[in-house]
Amino acid sequence: MKDERRRAGAAVLAGILLLTAGAGCSRQPPQRQAPTPYVDTSMATFGAVMPASTLAGLIAPYQEVAIQSSLTEPADSVDVQEGDHVAKGEVLARLDTADLQAQLASDLATAQSNQANTQHSVYAGSASITQGNQALSGAQATLNRDQETLQRDQALYHQGYVALQTVQSDQATVRNDQSNVRSAQATVQANGPSLNAPGMQSSTVEQARAQVAVALAQAQQIRVQISKAVIVSPIDGIVVNRNLNPGEYPGNRQIFTLQQVKPAYAILRGSAQQIEGISAGSNATISVVGGKSNLTGQVVGVLNEIQPGSTQFQVKILMPNQDESLRPGMAIQGSVRLPSVRGVRIPVTAFTDDNHDSVQIVQPDSTVKTVKVTELANDGATSVVTGISSGTRVVSNGQSSIGDGEKVSYKQ
Repeated sequence: MKDERRRAGAAVLAGILLLTAGAGCSRQPPQRQAPTPYVDTSMATFGAVMPASTLAGLIAPYQEVAIQSSLTEPADSVDVQEGDHVAKGEVLARLDTADLQAQLASDLATAQSNQANTQHSVYAGSASITQGNQALSGAQATLNRDQETLQRDQALYHQGYVALQTVQSDQATVRNDQSNVRSAQATVQANGPSLNAPGMQSSTVEQARAQVAVALAQAQQIRVQISKAVIVSPIDGIVVNRNLNPGEYPGNRQIFTLQQVKPAYAILRGSAQQIEGISAGSNATISVVGGKSNLTGQVVGVLNEIQPGSTQFQVKILMPNQDESLRPGMAIQGSVRLPSVRGVRIPVTAFTDDNHDSVQIVQPDSTVKTVKVTELANDGATSVVTGISSGTRVVSNGQSSIGDGEKVSYKQ
């Protein structure tokens, strides 16, 4: 009896424990609501940005001068080395001028001889003109006298005092005198009335003077060649190539190359879209790849396509380069300021992709929505767009993982 009661009590206790365990297993913990994701936002505002176009390029010299010599003379001395800084007018080399000096002396002697010949022509011409004038005067006087004799004898002949033969002799004499006058007149006309008037004697003198001028011109030409024998720098710059040694003849080759690098040019290359809006006078900032940065300059020209048929253009920027830190051939990145653009501004980071054609906005119910926009310009940090209005709240980080329709929290 006692055993049965024990077994019955144990069974009841086991049932109670089983029910209790079952009830405990079916109880569910209270569910927790997921927190609303937080995003940084910005308010779109109306204003202006100063866009910039970033282009790659190289440093180029302000001037590059290739020096040759037209003289066929050997070099006496070469005074510079590659890498030397030279000033305008500084001597680079001297060529031998011994044969040129000899030629100059010869030309000067010829000029002196021609000058003496000119003086002789002047004296001889003056004498010939004087003699011709005197001969004409004498012939005219003889003609006048013989004409008077003829007139007298003709009167006497009509009165019967002289024979016809006498008159005829007088007439022959007059005709001979007239011929002498014409000959003297021809000589005077040929010689000219003076050395300052047209005539044979003045032309002889002018010819002699021309020979003097030719000889002096030849001498001056030799002087010019002698001056060219001293080769000087036409610019303030650096010797980047020397191709002449003492004793060598220059020939037709380039004997020196000089570059002026203070100032220098930054030559940037870009497409038509990249250079649009860039004009002379625009400010630019240059950074050397792996070197100095934020060097300022000014655009002096936008050059048309580099090669016909290509789409690459050049932007030429003048850099002061007073410390000569910019050297020709350096690779650079340049940022050129463009005209300001006004409109609705948002952070550049708000775009959802690299095409910059969509952003996410936060609606009044705090849900996110993706909208299409068109970027007009940006300055690297802020963009001006169309497609949204001023006062629209945009998600600052467009690359976040927030999806459309998702509710977000943000700082008011």
